[in-house]
Amino acid sequence: MDNLLDHPLIGQRYFFPRKGFFADPFWVDVDGARLACSYHEINPGAKTIVHFHGNGEIVDDWRGDFVTLINQMGCNCLLAEMRGYGQSSGQVQLGKMISDVVPTIEALKRKAQDLIFFGRSVGSIFALEAAARFPNAAGLVLESAVADVLERLLLRVHPDELNVDLSTLRKVVGQQLNHQQKIALFKGDVLVLHTVNDGLIDVSHGKRLYDWAPARKTIKLFDQGDHNSIMMRNAREYFACLENFIRNL
Repeated sequence: MDNLLDHPLIGQRYFFPRKGFFADPFWVDVDGARLACSYHEINPGAKTIVHFHGNGEIVDDWRGDFVTLINQMGCNCLLAEMRGYGQSSGQVQLGKMISDVVPTIEALKRKAQDLIFFGRSVGSIFALEAAARFPNAAGLVLESAVADVLERLLLRVHPDELNVDLSTLRKVVGQQLNHQQKIALFKGDVLVLHTVNDGLIDVSHGKRLYDWAPARKTIKLFDQGDHNSIMMRNAREYFACLENFIRNL
């Protein structure tokens, strides 16, 4: 049976891909698509941040100052791209995008203990999948993240439009996108970053993720900025939190 999460209406209503171009992508071959990621290595033996960007964003948006700051913290950085975004081929299909996470990480050929997963907004879906699949990774950073995917999907799509009832949709999402279950599997350190003024993904999502995390964990709730300006408005404190988190792994 086809994956309900790959239904075109979910792709059309929930995701906002756009195209972009940069030279020399770090190509990752996945089932039915090729992902144009971007890898920035300073030291083969250093920890590597795997960054999953937000919804209306693409890898190229993050290739400047963000990567420079990550490298200055002593980490390599893989900017992971999603199918249908940037230069990547393939169609935006949530089920397949979840399946792309493991081959993206395996393409780095790194030990899990040397990896830090970073998910911003919708990218948190993929960072949490990574955390569940590679539970021995060093760290997990969740910024403006989603705790309850079903809650988010129901804002854009009614189950009737997918030709299923609510209980069926709830079951499918629960099987593949149970973030409480996924974060409970993770053994590394967790950092949650959110702003109390987030009008897109309420701060309650960040608080839930923090509560569910079983290992060493930190939460930072910013008073400034909103969903899309959290990093810019709190840059000094934001990156200080991130650097301190990395230093203590």
